[in-house]
Amino acid sequence: MRTLRLLSVTACMAALMLATSCSSSKGLGRQRGDQQSEQTANQSKRKSSSASFAAQTSDLTDSIQRQTFLQHVNDNAQFARFVTSKIKFSVEVGNQQMTLTGNLKMKRDDVIRLQLMAFGFVEAGRLEFTPDYVLIIDRINKQYLKVPYSQLDFLRNSNIDFYVLQSLFWNELFQPGKTRLLDSHLKSFRAEAGADDDVVIALEDGKLSYRWLADHSEAHVKMANIKYEDKYRGNYQLNWDYEDFRKEDGRSKAFPMTHKVIFNTPKKDIKFDMVLNYLGSEDNWETRTELSGKYRQVEIDEILRRFMAL
Repeated sequence: MRTLRLLSVTACMAALMLATSCSSSKGLGRQRGDQQSEQTANQSKRKSSSASFAAQTSDLTDSIQRQTFLQHVNDNAQFARFVTSKIKFSVEVGNQQMTLTGNLKMKRDDVIRLQLMAFGFVEAGRLEFTPDYVLIIDRINKQYLKVPYSQLDFLRNSNIDFYVLQSLFWNELFQPGKTRLLDSHLKSFRAEAGADDDVVIALEDGKLSYRWLADHSEAHVKMANIKYEDKYRGNYQLNWDYEDFRKEDGRSKAFPMTHKVIFNTPKKDIKFDMVLNYLGSEDNWETRTELSGKYRQVEIDEILRRFMAL
């Protein structure tokens, strides 16, 4: 039973890492520092109801209205410092399916942590992303991997960094080379009417294409899609759907409680779902994991071997 649970935990963590590994070619995300003042100033100029906004941007053939819509989508990004929740996490690879419970803890511009539980109450594995390194911990076998992004081939080759993951987990638009997306960057994006009440947002970057689907009336990002096309190595595609938007914990902005991810590769497809139990902002936790001398550092191949054998 313990071995089966460990297989599930390792597969969950590996699937998450692989699913994000081909989602960028230049490091995506949202910028930090004094540039936030520009974003805050822009937000204060656009305080209107959803109905009023929809009326103002009913014709997306007009360039000004397209820009207004993109600004509204960008304004919907979360600026809470912490997001925490209990989660239900499931993975499907081929005919293998696994479901676990755990915890999600995120601190803006600092850390994304997934704790995966065995038997419902014992932490069996941990996946921690910081701006500087990736940490994977196997609690059961007292093993870990802690390396900078540049030492993981699938992250280095796609130039992925912490801000890529933050953009996806926090339900935000992003642009290659940016760690914060300001209104002045939105001129690079295209927006056009899609089916029903949706708007398709697009950005091109060499072999990579980026697509988002946003709700026209509320300007919520409902889906992010990143596709890498290579006629020699095959195509890779990451699709991240967001559902069940809620305003909890006194927040003024809605956050998606359900994340559904599909990662297509030339050899296999990986699916994982993450459902948040609530939306919290707990801040009384250590943002860096310290390990005792009982843990042994291993190579990435050893951590991922069980997953790759599925």
